[in-house]
Amino acid sequence: MTVNDIKHEGLKKWINDFAALTKPDSVYVCDGSKKEYDSLIDKMVSSGLAIRLNPDKKPGSVLFRSDPSDVARVEKRTYIASEKQEDAGPTNNWIEPHELKKTMTELYKGSMKGRTMYVIPFSMGPVGSEFSKIGVEITDSEYVVCNMIIMTRVGKKVLEQLGTDGYYVPCYHSVGKPLSKGESDNGIWPCADMEHKYIAHFPETREIWSYGSGYGGNALLGKKCLALRIATVLARDEGWLAEHMLILKLTSPEGKVRYITAAFPSACGKTNLAMLIPTIKDWKVETLSDDIAWLRFGSDGRLYAMAVETGFFGVAPGTSMKSNPNALISASKNTIFTNVGLTEDGDVWWEGIGYDAPGKLIDWHGKEWIQDKNNKDQAPAAHPNSRFTAPAVQCPTLAKEWDDPKGVPVSAILFGGRRPSTIPLVHMSRDWTHGTFLGSIVGSEVTAATLDVASGIRRDPMAMKPFIGYNAGDYFKHWLDVGKSAKDQSLLPKIFYVNWFRKTDDGKWLWPGYGDNSRVLKWIFECCEGTAKTVDTPIGIMPTVDAIDRPEGVTEDDMKALLSVDIDGWLKEVNDIRNNYYPQFGDHLPKELMDLLNNLESRLRAAK
Repeated sequence: MTVNDIKHEGLKKWINDFAALTKPDSVYVCDGSKKEYDSLIDKMVSSGLAIRLNPDKKPGSVLFRSDPSDVARVEKRTYIASEKQEDAGPTNNWIEPHELKKTMTELYKGSMKGRTMYVIPFSMGPVGSEFSKIGVEITDSEYVVCNMIIMTRVGKKVLEQLGTDGYYVPCYHSVGKPLSKGESDNGIWPCADMEHKYIAHFPETREIWSYGSGYGGNALLGKKCLALRIATVLARDEGWLAEHMLILKLTSPEGKVRYITAAFPSACGKTNLAMLIPTIKDWKVETLSDDIAWLRFGSDGRLYAMAVETGFFGVAPGTSMKSNPNALISASKNTIFTNVGLTEDGDVWWEGIGYDAPGKLIDWHGKEWIQDKNNKDQAPAAHPNSRFTAPAVQCPTLAKEWDDPKGVPVSAILFGGRRPSTIPLVHMSRDWTHGTFLGSIVGSEVTAATLDVASGIRRDPMAMKPFIGYNAGDYFKHWLDVGKSAKDQSLLPKIFYVNWFRKTDDGKWLWPGYGDNSRVLKWIFECCEGTAKTVDTPIGIMPTVDAIDRPEGVTEDDMKALLSVDIDGWLKEVNDIRNNYYPQFGDHLPKELMDLLNNLESRLRAAK
């Protein structure tokens, strides 16, 4: 398609204006077809940007390598450029929007010379659903186009839905002017140095401007940028929730179905849970989404969640036939791999894949690599945040409702993170307000999904710290307001706080995780049914010690440790929240949350 084929005059002008600024050799409007995808892959393979994998091992799949500076989200270069700094809040980086646009406009000038400008009309959510939102991304990266075709609904149907004057979110992207070493040196895409990378969001005008990065969330602008940062602003204004959540379908042996969403920070097991294979007999888990969910009230008063993506952008290291066989099957063909190891026979390999490296590899730097199991300090063959981009339809556990334009009714919402101590295996909130409080205080160990954040535990409310498009204190208030707006409070999902990552004092895992997390899901299901064995504690509603089916190898003492309330540990949590965390939100922190913190401290001290 060409720009002249577009009937939306405003969109056509926007494209032409940006082309005049960036000066590409040509402009191409994407139709999202397989023919188009294959042609772009062929182009990248021919240029050396992509490596075609062995068709017998990984049919239809390719490998990319990125610059070492461009391997993860760059939070220090990600901005919420609201008109007022206060509206961005304490968890976001802020730059005055008009000055930022001047700076980025200068960077965009001529940035696409020698390249093609691609126009990607895409829909987050099924095309035509009242839940869905349309974006249009302009990019000079074939890698971005191919990933967006897998991850979103791209093409003519989206333009038809827009019509002549429909609303869309404009998304500007350029990988940037070439580095001095050349654009395709060692198969690496061009990217700007760190001080010239920008991933900018303009909440008042609903725009996304990205420059200098080719990495996933920085460049696939439908994902974190639109589906979360801009969508949170749209959700605030329209009365719904845009969340960093998986959606799964849980079916009991009796055939009863419950839909569950769960919010964990990146690399904390969302994909594993979404594709879980239960270890308890006759229970079934099916997948709707592994990363992002939009939630709205249906006409029946229940909260419905819709999967907005059409693919999985999964973390490769640690993904194995033990941890997540369904993810490996999903990525067994027609998949884009980024920054993993390459075997001599044209297959992929990464740390934690479940078997030793099969001989000599080429690592993610493009250098020869031979596994040395005696060297604990050996640099990995795959970057810790290396990825696979796989079509959702290849997932063996994909639920038939995954692309339902109405979404699915949610019974339970889970929050969680990586915590080696203090936080028990699972506890349930007393109501929606208490659940919002639990979500607001989530903390987790930092993972490789962020490039520039110090190690340790950081607060990651609702697993949304990097993705809230406005003041986080106001975001908490919005959560409370959504709960208050429910027609029937009894229909609201129950909210839980889970922690699969408890350790003993000597660093051993207390809980086996993976498929055995189905045992916790069973108790959550029973809570929704009103049949669970529970006990009221200072921190919320918890299982009795015998309420959760115990996996092999987990002792009764282990269960007691997993389900105990660490009074002193929680009092330290309260102290940290009161003195170091909540104060940053100032007057934007809802009073209800501080009241619940005070109540928690009183309950803990009374139980001591």
